[in-house]
Amino acid sequence: MLKKLLLSVCFCLLPLWAHAELKVDIIAGNVSPVPIAIQKFDAAKADAKTAEMLREVVENDLKSTGLFRIIKLSAHPQHVKMDDMPRFSDWMAIKAQVLVQAKLSDDGDGKYKLQFYVWDINGKEQIEAQVLVAPKKSARRLAHIMADAIYERLTGEVGYFDTQIVMTTETGDMRNRTKRLAIMDSDGFGFRYISDGKSMVMSPHFSPNMQTIVFLSYRDDDPMVWSLDLNTGAQRRLGQFGGMTFAPRFSPDGTKVALSLVKNGSTNLYELDLETNKLRQLTFGDVIDTSPSYSPDGKRLVFNSNKSGTQQIHVLDLGNLSESRITFGSGRYATPAWSPDGNYIAFTKIADDTFYIGVMSPRGKNEKILAGGWFMETPSWAPGSRRLVYYETEKQDDTERVSHIRSVDIMGQNVYDIKLPDNVNGLEPTWSPKLP
Repeated sequence: MLKKLLLSVCFCLLPLWAHAELKVDIIAGNVSPVPIAIQKFDAAKADAKTAEMLREVVENDLKSTGLFRIIKLSAHPQHVKMDDMPRFSDWMAIKAQVLVQAKLSDDGDGKYKLQFYVWDINGKEQIEAQVLVAPKKSARRLAHIMADAIYERLTGEVGYFDTQIVMTTETGDMRNRTKRLAIMDSDGFGFRYISDGKSMVMSPHFSPNMQTIVFLSYRDDDPMVWSLDLNTGAQRRLGQFGGMTFAPRFSPDGTKVALSLVKNGSTNLYELDLETNKLRQLTFGDVIDTSPSYSPDGKRLVFNSNKSGTQQIHVLDLGNLSESRITFGSGRYATPAWSPDGNYIAFTKIADDTFYIGVMSPRGKNEKILAGGWFMETPSWAPGSRRLVYYETEKQDDTERVSHIRSVDIMGQNVYDIKLPDNVNGLEPTWSPKLP
């Protein structure tokens, strides 16, 4: 499914003179967006339409972060040819801080080559230069990778544009809806179904290498965890353990899957070794333990449990199986998700008949609410741990509900919808790692 880039070469030019390094502060609130000018891509006439599409993708990616203000082409004082120096004073006059040049060319054998330079206008130096080559049918990925490179160079953080989102979808009348798995690029492009809709499906999650998705399927009216190979489309059930299994999540190394298993009226957490097919019980008791999520080092699990009498978030040490409750605020907590950098746990909170998406430290401290509404759930982290995706359901009337896939940054700012096809409801989104 995923087409690797055939070549990615990065070369950096020496600075013209020393200066304070250009950096975008992505943590402080209410930061003024950095003005960035992205020139029209140089290209042969036959490739001009593709070049313009790629430029628009790069602009949209960077603009969506809320950290950059795109300067319109009509305001550009000059078009700088590749390998020529910009007239920095001209760009300073329109208050541009960053200039991006690019050239798209046919590299032969069905491939495109994309070359781009990034200039620090105030510092009067080139700060990034790359050449990327990919099959023409994967051209759009070139733009996402270019946007990631610019974002990473200017913020010092991991980019997240060259990624995908898997989700559950609903179509049809609310009283008889069809649930299917679907996948799309991080900006909503390339939406496609990856299950046939014959069985209800829920809770999809990517493997770290992006080759497999685990999910809950009600095939043959038997709710169990299944896996789906994204390359072949093959599906298989992950064992038969004498009870319903659900809420699967891969370990960081991809060798295990944590899940919930219902036995004798209780729901406990288990860990399935994918190589040996051995099942290890992790929690015990007459409780409901579910929604496990691994810490980035694979040594702990965060999950929600009702063992304290109400739904709260707990952390489990996978070495000695000791656990501790970390939420004590008002309301109920659910669907925790550990951030890729290990510094946060995202969660759903239900209080005063309202749903909230929030983040906290792994110790349950410094809780921050990012979004709230009638119904919202299942936050999932982008690579780099600076954005989350979740779904929000809005009540249209007594017979209709509409569910959107939304994204928000960890400051609770810059919320936007990721567009889905018409008449498709998106639920339970999971953000992928960066594509291979």
